[in-house]
Amino acid sequence: MSQGKVTTDHTAIRRWAEQRGGHPATVKGTESGGEHAGILRLDFEPKEDKLDPLSWEEFFDKFEEAELAFLHQDKTADGKVSRFHKFVSRSGT
Repeated sequence: MSQGKVTTDHTAIRRWAEQRGGHPATVKGTESGGEHAGILRLDFEPKEDKLDPLSWEEFFDKFEEAELAFLHQDKTADGKVSRFHKFVSRSGT
């Protein structure tokens, strides 16, 4: 059985994403006045057209501002590397 893990550790999140070829991104059109990143995502190949890239610094600034946590899975039930993840409210963890 595979389990989800929750973290707010920036280094762990970045490592998890980069090990899977993920890059920080935001959903196009969800920015706040062009000053703040909108809805956060991790973009994997092939790149999604609806996502705009962010720097890790911008990504984690928004992550902290929105008080998010990172729910993720390391392995699938059959032992393969998993890319399952989602951003959740810290108050719900």
